[in-house]
Amino acid sequence: MSLLELDHVSHFYGTERALNDVTLRIEPGTVGLIGQNGAGKSTLLKILMGLIQPTQGSSSVLGLDIKSQGMELRGRIGFMPETEALVPGMRGFDLVALAGELCGMPRKQALRRSHEVLSHLGLEEARYRRCEEYSVGMKQRLKLAAALVHDPELLLLDEPTAGLDPDGREAMLALLKSLAGRHGKSLILSTHLLGDVDRVCDQVLIVHRGVVRGVGRIGELRAQYRGRYRLQWRGDGVEFLNQLRTAGVTVHANGHADLAFVETPVDWNVRQFFELSCRCDLTLREVAPQEEDLEELYHRVIGNQD
Repeated sequence: MSLLELDHVSHFYGTERALNDVTLRIEPGTVGLIGQNGAGKSTLLKILMGLIQPTQGSSSVLGLDIKSQGMELRGRIGFMPETEALVPGMRGFDLVALAGELCGMPRKQALRRSHEVLSHLGLEEARYRRCEEYSVGMKQRLKLAAALVHDPELLLLDEPTAGLDPDGREAMLALLKSLAGRHGKSLILSTHLLGDVDRVCDQVLIVHRGVVRGVGRIGELRAQYRGRYRLQWRGDGVEFLNQLRTAGVTVHANGHADLAFVETPVDWNVRQFFELSCRCDLTLREVAPQEEDLEELYHRVIGNQD
């Protein structure tokens, strides 16, 4: 069963087209939803949750038709919004339990699950604090707990690392990777931070001006750069790099004594790396062709359409 399928989906706000004839199929796993502000990401998330009906087309998530089975679908999805979405004066423990009840859980079960999820996310000692007393990082984890309390199959995450300091961001990304890896959750991560997608996701969905410009596994979408390599060696690399430069290879400084990124001339043969290393009495440990990073992939896919 696919994670989601959209068939010629379009959506209008008045005369403004937010999504334009989107057709796609995505397998279960971790998906990065990326695009600029106004690209149509939020509209797509609302459609996937059944909160709005597309103007045109049909769609299904987890094998359920969004138009006719929206209530059942929302019981199998957890949503972590970008906005704070917390109730002032309410304790964190009660908020998470309320989220469980709103998803159809009996109160006793919701209370028990609230304890379990908050403990798993490192909020056990803070569970009886009022929501407004939580730090930014704790609020993000509290929203994640509310999305997880009913044990959904799919998590929709809207900017989950927004406002976090570097340590908080690392902790959140580690949690998301654990949920996907150890607990088998599918994730759709909507963010403008491409590094987060690279860390967590194995698939990507690129939306630009309401149109899906690229979808698939990140490794398959990436292009290899002709003539760009990552070199790593054992020994003194100074003479080796000088020899490479003399041979017409461009060496990019990176501050490492045993590592370099290089660009070779058109007529270069990989065998020449090893020939030069032998002359310099140096052992090459790695000669790896370089792939584009996610930012380069994104800009290549959308082209010059800004």
